[in-house]
Amino acid sequence: MAFSYHASHEQFKPSELLKYAQAANIAGFSGISCSDHFHPWSDRQNQSGFAWSWLGAAMQATSLPFGVVCAPGQRYHPAIIAQAAATLAEMFPQRFWIALGSGQALNEKITGTRWLAKAERNARLKECVDVIRALWAGETVTHYGLVRVEEAKLYTRPEIPPKIIGAAITPQTAEWVGSWADGLITISHPYEKLKKVVEAFRRGGGEGKAMYLKVQLSYAITEETALDGAYDQWRTNIFQSQVLADLRSPQQFDAAADFIKPQDMHEFVRISANPQKHIEWLQKDIELGFETISLHNVNREQQRFIEVFGEKVLPALIETRQTVLPLA
Repeated sequence: MAFSYHASHEQFKPSELLKYAQAANIAGFSGISCSDHFHPWSDRQNQSGFAWSWLGAAMQATSLPFGVVCAPGQRYHPAIIAQAAATLAEMFPQRFWIALGSGQALNEKITGTRWLAKAERNARLKECVDVIRALWAGETVTHYGLVRVEEAKLYTRPEIPPKIIGAAITPQTAEWVGSWADGLITISHPYEKLKKVVEAFRRGGGEGKAMYLKVQLSYAITEETALDGAYDQWRTNIFQSQVLADLRSPQQFDAAADFIKPQDMHEFVRISANPQKHIEWLQKDIELGFETISLHNVNREQQRFIEVFGEKVLPALIETRQTVLPLA
């Protein structure tokens, strides 16, 4: 089992996130994941550093593996993503993974080009994956499709290329991801809904492949503080995937969230001031087969979260896992 700290570029300055990554390393987290946004989800979050600049600094400052979720094809040309990922993987061998998804207008529409329908975005994503893998294999790539590449060859390549993890929220996308990705990354849902995503991924060809889970939680010193923090920072990011994909600005997300009430947050974020409750939730994720779980404390109290989870939550989960393994 690997439990990662999620570094949210939408919520904190890169310099702050660097300190949190180092603190997570010391506290016993076994990895770091991060978001790759151009805009935050809300004006209240008010940050959005460039993840790729930060990754080099953070990987040098810690000893942990890192991963990033991004969307090639519109804001990023796939050859540039291939080059960026290859450079990190060459400098930090087997410490970097990349998750690729079809993207959200919030970040990708800044190029001024047409925002594609979901089916077209999926087709473009698969083209990008094929281009990236071919470049990592040392091929000279020319491709004319939803993305265009002419005579591209990547000269600096790692001995072992990074895993390409497919990002999916719905069972339909997870099943498709199972056919081409090295693994799945999804977000925390209620147990039965999350189970359907896992089953779809395995059914689509993901059986035996890696599964990553990003858990959205809010831990604080009191229940009230945990709920208030989740509501303030994350109520703009709880809508269904088709809404999340198509809204185009932080202001639109803020307007959509005007109808969200604090008590609504419990359905989408694991909110509790009790570490034992978080342990119980995470044990169910482990039972579903997730071996890499990234913990995103969506409120602004990061240092306390890192310390308490490092002291109480992670050791309990690892001990439980070690007890169960010989019986499996």
